[in-house]
Amino acid sequence: MALINQTFAWIEKELKDSIDFVIWTGDSARHDNDEAIPRSTEQVTRLNQLLVDKVVEVFGKQDNTNDTDPTNDLIIPVVPTFGNNDILPHNIFSAGPNVWTRRYASIWKQFIPEEQRHQFEQGGWFSVEVIPKKLAVFSLNTLYFFDSNSAVDGCSRKSEPGYRQMEWLRIQLQFLRERRMKAFLIGHVPPARTESKQAWDESCWQKYTLWMRQYRDVVAGTMYGHMNIDHFIIQDFEDIKMRKMGLRDVTDSEDGRTSVDGNVSTRVAGSYLIDLRDEWAKLPKPPSSKRSTLTGAIVEDSVSRSGGASRKDKQSTTTSKGRKKSREKQRRKFLEKIGGEWGERFSLSHVSPSVVPNYFPTLRVYEYNVTGLEDTLGDASEDRQYGLSNAGNDIPVRQPMQISMDGDSVDLETDANTQARRKPKPKKPRFVVPDAPSKSSPPGPAYSLQTLSLLGFTQYYANLTHINNDFTLSQAEAGDERYADAEKWKEGKHRGKRPNDKDHKPRPKAFEYEVEYHTRNDGVYCLKDLTMRSYIDLAQRIGSFKGEKAVRGQDSDEETESAGEDEVESDSGDKAATLRRDNGDNEGNDDDDDSSYLTTHKESDRRKKGKKHKSKQREINKAWYAFVKRAFVGTLGPDEIREQFGRE
Repeated sequence: MALINQTFAWIEKELKDSIDFVIWTGDSARHDNDEAIPRSTEQVTRLNQLLVDKVVEVFGKQDNTNDTDPTNDLIIPVVPTFGNNDILPHNIFSAGPNVWTRRYASIWKQFIPEEQRHQFEQGGWFSVEVIPKKLAVFSLNTLYFFDSNSAVDGCSRKSEPGYRQMEWLRIQLQFLRERRMKAFLIGHVPPARTESKQAWDESCWQKYTLWMRQYRDVVAGTMYGHMNIDHFIIQDFEDIKMRKMGLRDVTDSEDGRTSVDGNVSTRVAGSYLIDLRDEWAKLPKPPSSKRSTLTGAIVEDSVSRSGGASRKDKQSTTTSKGRKKSREKQRRKFLEKIGGEWGERFSLSHVSPSVVPNYFPTLRVYEYNVTGLEDTLGDASEDRQYGLSNAGNDIPVRQPMQISMDGDSVDLETDANTQARRKPKPKKPRFVVPDAPSKSSPPGPAYSLQTLSLLGFTQYYANLTHINNDFTLSQAEAGDERYADAEKWKEGKHRGKRPNDKDHKPRPKAFEYEVEYHTRNDGVYCLKDLTMRSYIDLAQRIGSFKGEKAVRGQDSDEETESAGEDEVESDSGDKAATLRRDNGDNEGNDDDDDSSYLTTHKESDRRKKGKKHKSKQREINKAWYAFVKRAFVGTLGPDEIREQFGRE
C-alpha cells in the first residue's frame, strides 16, 4: 500500500499536467500465490475499488459535485482492462454476463461510457474516444483469448465469447475506418507466441493477427502487460493460417507450444526472450551497407563521382554504378520480403512491466504525434508538453501513460505479391474476413510517421532497494572496491548477504521514479520513432547477437571479462564508447630477413582484423544485452546477464 500511495503521489506531482489519457492494463488485486493466505471475492473487489479511488483522487475533477454522470468525473480519460488476477479463481473467466462483469460495470462506472454498459456486462470489453472523432482506445478482455482460461475455448466457435469479442472488434474497427479515426488496442495478456511458447489460444492469435493485417490502416498501436518483463512482440502476417481459425479445436499438442504465464521465473522468462531473439535472427536482412551498430542508422555507401577523364577514373565510375545498381536490386528484394517500404508484413505489440513488481516498479509514458489535432485537443493543450527537447523533427507531441497494473469478403488482401505467392484458393472460412485497406489509402500511423503515430516512450522505474536502504556494508566490506556500487544492490553481486534489518530506515530522499531509458536517445535502441520499420531494425540488431564463444575466440580471460562488462553496461548516454581499441603494439622481428618481417606483419594484420571484427560484433551485441537488462528492469547484474544470456 505504501508503494501504491507513493506512486500515485509521484504521478500527481510529476505527470498529471503533462499526459492526455491513461491506459491501465490490469492485475490490480493481490496475486493468488500464497495458499496460507487465500484470496476472497470481497478482497479482490475491494483492492480494485481502492485503485479506482486512487485514480479519481489524482485525476478527478474538483468542482464536479453536482454532476450525476460518473463518466464526467475525470479531467482526462482513463481506460482499464481485466487482469487474470482481478477475478477469482485467477485465470478463470466464464462467458458473460457473470458476477465479475457485473461487479466491474459498477467499479469502473467512471470509465465505461454509459451506452456501452450493457455490452460490457455481456463480455467485459468496451472502447473510449480519448480524442473525440480522432482516436479511440479499445479495452480488450484478453482473458477470453488466454490459453490458461479453461472456462472458454478459443475464438473458432460462434458460441464462444472470444469469437463474439473478435466480431465486435472487427465491426468497431470498420466503423472507425469509415469515420477516418484511429485506434489503440490495450489488454492484459499480450499475444506472445514463439515456436515453443504461447499465451493465447491459437485460434484467437490467428484471428487477431488477421485483424491487425486487414486494419493496419486504422490501428495506431497496441499495449499490454501481464508478463512483468519489458519487451516487444512482432506478429508476422505470413504465419496467418486460415485453416486454424476455422478449426473447432486447436490444442497445444497440435501446435507444439506450452502456455506461458505472467508470473514466471527469471529462467522461464529468459528462455522466452531467447526464443524471441532466435526468431528475430530469421528476419529478412537489409542489403549490406554501412550501418552504425550503436544506433542502427544506415549510412549509404558513397558513390564516387570523378570529373577526371582517365581510364582508371572511368572504370571506377562504371564499377560504382554497377554497385549502386546491385544495391538497389538488393534493396527492392529486401522491401518485398518485409511487406514494402513500411514493413507491412508485420505488426507490433508493446509489453510494459508492472508497478507492483516482480523486479522494480515501472511506469511508461508514450509520446505521439498531434500534428493537425491542436484545435481538437482544445485550450488545455497550452498546458501540456509540446515540442519536447527529445522529440525531434519539430513534431508537436502529446503523452498517454501506461499503468500496467458481417460483410461478404472472404479473400485476404489481393495485391500483386499475394497473387504471385497464392496457392489454390482456400475454402471459405466460417467467419467474415475484413476488407484490407483501400489500394489508394496511405499506410497507417503504426507504419508511416503521421498524425497519431507513436514517436517514443520514456520508461520510468523506482529503485526500491536504494530508496528503502535495504543493504548496508560491513566495516570490512566498506573499504573493498568490489562493493563500491553497493547502493545498486543486486542479488547476483550480493547473493547470500542479509538485507539491513537493524536500525533500518529509508533514505531521507523522497520516493521518486527516475528515467531508466528513452527509446530515442538511449545510446542503444536509438529509435527515431515507434513505427514498424524502426522495430524491424531493432529486432534485426537483437537477432544479430553472436554468443560468447563465437565472438571472443582465443581472447584472454581478462579481455573477455572487460569486454563483456562493457557490452552489458554501456546501454545509455548519447553515444556508447568504443569497446576495444587496438593499440598497435605489435612489433616486428629484429631479424633482417624480409620474408620474416612480412610474415610477422601479415599475422599482425590478421590479428588486427580479428580484433576489429570482434569489437564490431560486441557493439552489435549491445542491443541484445540492453534488451535483456531492460526486460528485468535492471535487476540483473552484468555477470548474471553474461552467464545466462551471453552464450549461443
